[in-house]
Amino acid sequence: MRQKIYFQDLGDIEYGAAWQKQEALLQENLQAKSQWYSKPETERPASIDTTNFLFFCEHPNVYTLGKSGHMENLLVNDSRLKELDVSFYKTNRGGDITYHGPGQIVGYPILDLELFFTDLGKYMRRLEEAIIRTLAQYGIEGDRLPGAAGVWLDPQNPARARKICAMGVRCSRWITMHGFALNVNTDLRYFDYIVPCGFTDKGVTSIEKELGKKVDMQEVKDILREEFGKLFNAEIVSMSEKESLYL
Repeated sequence: MRQKIYFQDLGDIEYGAAWQKQEALLQENLQAKSQWYSKPETERPASIDTTNFLFFCEHPNVYTLGKSGHMENLLVNDSRLKELDVSFYKTNRGGDITYHGPGQIVGYPILDLELFFTDLGKYMRRLEEAIIRTLAQYGIEGDRLPGAAGVWLDPQNPARARKICAMGVRCSRWITMHGFALNVNTDLRYFDYIVPCGFTDKGVTSIEKELGKKVDMQEVKDILREEFGKLFNAEIVSMSEKESLYL
């Protein structure tokens, strides 16, 4: 059955607030799943009452460190962070350190993978493919770097390999949260103060840098949303007033 994913563009939102929203929805889905499994098989409804979401947003300048990350990859101290007007969070996602800021599309899918497929590796590849297909609309050839999540340009060439989209997720009982960050019109100077994703020998880029011009953020969002729906064989529907109560 084709699944429904509720979509909302949260606009500009502080990282911690977006994290809290994700956690709340994750917990609601986990509770629904727990209640379903706690019933005898003969009394269980035909399906678990979980809900799928996809959020896009932009964050004020922030560095986030994944649970497998290393603090030494943050190259500035607290006083310098204040000067740069950048906040910092240790998160419960996978991956190392990355930057979020204006001009970057951050995507947070909250999906019950039991409704799609129970394969976290496959899930990550689908996220990457959505980005790769979106980049292709702008004549940019995105690719994968073996052993590293995210989307890269020229990954086979060590002298030119550069990341355009970072990824890090959390998955609990097949419910996902966190997601991806695609550099569109991003100020890449903020990456100079970290070791992005723990890679010391690779660069970072954006759609703007590759094309030599700014691109329309809404246009990129529209393409990305459509490709996401195709890859997950899902109907992407806007949040109604009722669903917005979740937020």
